[in-house]
Amino acid sequence: MRLTVLSTIFLATTSLSAGSALAAGELNLICAADVVICEQMKGDFEKAHDIKVNMVRMSSGEAYAKIRAEARNPKTDLWWAGTGDPHLQAASEGLTEEYKSPMLDQLQDWAKSQAESSGFKTVGVYAGALGWGYNTDIFKQKGYKEPVCWADLLAPELKGEIQIANPNSSGTAYTALASLVQIMGEDKAFEYLKALNANISQYTKSGSAPVKAAARGETGLGIVFMHDAVAQTAEGFPVKSIAPCEGTGYEIGSMSIVKRARNMENAKTWYDWSLKPEVQSRMKDAKSFQLPSNKSAEIPKEAPRFEDIKLIDYDFKTFGDPEKRKALLERWERDIGAVAN
Repeated sequence: MRLTVLSTIFLATTSLSAGSALAAGELNLICAADVVICEQMKGDFEKAHDIKVNMVRMSSGEAYAKIRAEARNPKTDLWWAGTGDPHLQAASEGLTEEYKSPMLDQLQDWAKSQAESSGFKTVGVYAGALGWGYNTDIFKQKGYKEPVCWADLLAPELKGEIQIANPNSSGTAYTALASLVQIMGEDKAFEYLKALNANISQYTKSGSAPVKAAARGETGLGIVFMHDAVAQTAEGFPVKSIAPCEGTGYEIGSMSIVKRARNMENAKTWYDWSLKPEVQSRMKDAKSFQLPSNKSAEIPKEAPRFEDIKLIDYDFKTFGDPEKRKALLERWERDIGAVAN
């Protein structure tokens, strides 16, 4: 009898503890943006909700690979930020969950288009154009001409002065690869990348790392999203951002809920919350200068505006397709990665 009573008490206590833990709530989040905005978003969300965020910071390519590897037993609930192409790839492979947020009607057309093209398995949270940032002090000291076009990056004097990320790990670099293919055609784009390789000192893992290196004076120029270059300027570094004269691609930073997420309702709570104008207006406080997806969000005065940039009609559907992406990355590895300096 005593054993039965003790067992009952134990089960009741265990049930209560489990219920309390459930009430507090958790969210397993991959953040594929800069670590500063990731930490700010995590802190703001936890202050506003009784939900503990277990956050991992990864590049877009790494995030996609992790979610794909965990498909049978997901450990991630939500993937926030990072370039849209791998989000679209995950959607097409059934790795992410369809969700129509009540915030959709408040979003810019490009953000809604991203959602519609994926069957509502991802949504745009911000946008930013591709370009580069160069260290004005280094260029002045060494007498380099300001590079304003893609062609200018092939100048012999820039040998060893340029960094760009590896497109296998970085969504930024994959956007650059896909943009050049759309601007030049695939064969000419790879001829260009082979020539550019002579001037590359390092293929980094992270997409924003090249311009951070330029800001510190470790390299002359980083090919990045322009808002990442602007962020270094805002920090006081001698960095000037450039939108290439031939035209350039852009990203739609996206957000996706993982299929069969363990904390599905908490994932939806973050999803809706992060699309609110007051939340997106706070991104500038972390020196994150993308264009926000909510129409009512404040656009940072430093943000590079699309209307001032020669943008290509970037084909998100084609270049977010798994087969196309795989083929381009395999060719890059064969033609560029295998012979990289």
